[in-house]
Amino acid sequence: MITRRGLLKFLGGGFASMAVLGGYAFAIEPLARLNVTRYALKPPGWTPGLKLRVVALADIHACEPWMSASRIASICRQANALGGDITVLLGDYAAGMNLVTGYVHSSEWSKALATLEAPLGVHAVMGNHDWWEDRTAQKNSGGLTFGHKALADVGINVYSNRAVRLEKDGMGFWLAGLEDQLALVPGKKWMRKDMQGLDDLDGTLAQIVDDAPVILLAHEPDIFPKVPSRVALTLSGHTHGGQVRFLGHAPVVPSRFGDRYAYGHVVEGDRSLIVSGGLGCSIAPIRFGVPPEILVIDLG
Repeated sequence: MITRRGLLKFLGGGFASMAVLGGYAFAIEPLARLNVTRYALKPPGWTPGLKLRVVALADIHACEPWMSASRIASICRQANALGGDITVLLGDYAAGMNLVTGYVHSSEWSKALATLEAPLGVHAVMGNHDWWEDRTAQKNSGGLTFGHKALADVGINVYSNRAVRLEKDGMGFWLAGLEDQLALVPGKKWMRKDMQGLDDLDGTLAQIVDDAPVILLAHEPDIFPKVPSRVALTLSGHTHGGQVRFLGHAPVVPSRFGDRYAYGHVVEGDRSLIVSGGLGCSIAPIRFGVPPEILVIDLG
C-alpha cells in the first residue's frame, strides 16, 4: 500500500517533471536549439548530371524574444555556411502570435534575411500570417503585403504564382512559387473553409515551356494532392511539424489532411514533398519534439 509520504513524493516528482518539460518546451527548444536536417533524393525525371543543393528556411515568425532580428541574422549566417546553390524562403515572416515582448518590424527582419547568399540567388514565397497581419491587404482582397514589399526592397526574389527558369552548370531547372492558399479571411470568420486562397497552380505551371525539372514552393503543403508528377519536388512549411510531436505524431496539425503532410519527406506515387518543421512559433511560443531547423536538400 502506498503511504502518504510515498504519494506526496510521487506527486512532487510528477509536478517537477512537468515543470522541467514545460520549461524545455517554452524556453529551450524554441530558443536554444537549431537543427540542420538533410535530405538527398533524385526525383523521377531529374536531369542526369544536375547536382543541386537547396537550402530552405520556413516560418520565421519574427518577434521578441523568440525570433529577434539578431537571431534571424545568426540563422542566416549558418544557412550561408551550408554551401547551397540556391536558398529558398517558404513564408510566414510575420509574428503569428501575441505572446511576445515586442514585434519585429518588416524592415528589420527583411534586413536580416538580406544577409542570405547563394550563387543562384535567394527566392521567397509568402505565408498565411504575412497576409493575415496586413489589414490593408485584407481590405483590398489582394495586392502586395508589407512582406512582399520588404523582401523586394532588400533584393530578394518574391514569387506570386510565378515560374522562372534557372541554370546550374549549363543545365536548366524551373523554380515556381505559389501565392498563399489561405491568404484572405472573410470578415471575422477564421474557419479554414471560409478562407480564400490566392494560389494559381495551373497558371503557374503554364509558364513552364520546356522539359527541365520543376521545384515548387508552396507555403501550405495541402496543395500537394493537386501537384502533377511534372513537378520534381514540392517544398512547404506552415505546419511547424505540428509544433509538438510525441513519438513521431503531432496531436494538432494546421492541415485538413491531419498528420499526412505534417513533417518531413512524403512520397506519393512518383511525386515528392518535403515539409519543413520551420524556425519560429505561431499561436503559442512552444516547441516539443520539433526543434527549429534549416533544410538542406541535395538533388541529383
